[in-house]
Amino acid sequence: MTHALSDDQVAGELKKMVAFIKQEAVEKAREIEIKADEEAAMEKSKLVRQETATIDSQYGRKFKQAELAQQVTRSTVTNKTRLKVLMARQQLLDEIFEHARGNLCNVSKDVTNYTAILKNLILEGLFALSEDNVRVRCRKKDAAVIDDVLLLATKEYKDICGQDISMTVDECNILPEDSQGGIFLTGTRGKIIVNNTLEERLHIVEQDCLPAVRVSTFGDNPNRKFYV
Repeated sequence: MTHALSDDQVAGELKKMVAFIKQEAVEKAREIEIKADEEAAMEKSKLVRQETATIDSQYGRKFKQAELAQQVTRSTVTNKTRLKVLMARQQLLDEIFEHARGNLCNVSKDVTNYTAILKNLILEGLFALSEDNVRVRCRKKDAAVIDDVLLLATKEYKDICGQDISMTVDECNILPEDSQGGIFLTGTRGKIIVNNTLEERLHIVEQDCLPAVRVSTFGDNPNRKFYV
């Protein structure tokens, strides 16, 4: 037979139930708090990783941009410097050849040396033409030496080639008075021409020997393996 609980017993049971419910609530709240903290930590870590990756990506792009800008600046400065050096070198070379052109007028003042130069220029022209009859153009002021020069050149040409050569001075087509000297040879009725004036020879030196002059003036360029 079941006995009815007294008021004190009912109150005691109620207290137990309330205490149990509170304990359950505290534990549940603690679980929720722990889970929330874990999720918050995970989300925070995820956000930190995302932001870190974004910052790294932005820094990487900015670093590459800065590096590229630095390379462009360095290349621009190098090219400008190289261009200035090349311009300075070219200016110096121009001055060298301009000085040489200014001194051409002095070549014919040394008669002995100039006579030998004329003979060699004529011989070179004869070898180039390889003809029996050649007309020679010279300056009017060289008329005093040209006959002797032709005799010397004729003899030396025959000694070398074993052939006779006939040369005549073209008195109708002398070189201009402002010419610095040298000779002009024509063959095959004027169709073949050899320009061996001093101005032309200097021009040939300027065009063909410029690399050699550049090396002798500035030294070898380590960036070039060949000189053309």
